[in-house]
Amino acid sequence: MLIAVASKDGKEINQHFGHVERFLIFEIEDDKVTLVEERKVERYCRFDPDHPLRSHTLKDTADALRGCRAVVCSMIGEAPKLELERLGVEPYAIEGKITPILLDLAKVL
Repeated sequence: MLIAVASKDGKEINQHFGHVERFLIFEIEDDKVTLVEERKVERYCRFDPDHPLRSHTLKDTADALRGCRAVVCSMIGEAPKLELERLGVEPYAIEGKITPILLDLAKVL
């Protein structure tokens, strides 16, 4: 199973969904977590005072996450969360060390 992670350092889930410019893609198989690739995306938050739903960016991000069962980030706004769910990507807002969190998450997915 593939899970996308928003991380600044590759060790912890510590990045807000809207600030991500790349997702780390991990494969979870037989209690083993392996980084398999990095996928670049357009940053969702542009610090626009009106902060409109940028559905084209979310669709492009969902396309970039094709094949991933879920995306894990430190925070995610309600609008992008709902849009990702609609596009078939399960979003989770969790902070902490990547490996134990992904192993726990894989048990419930």
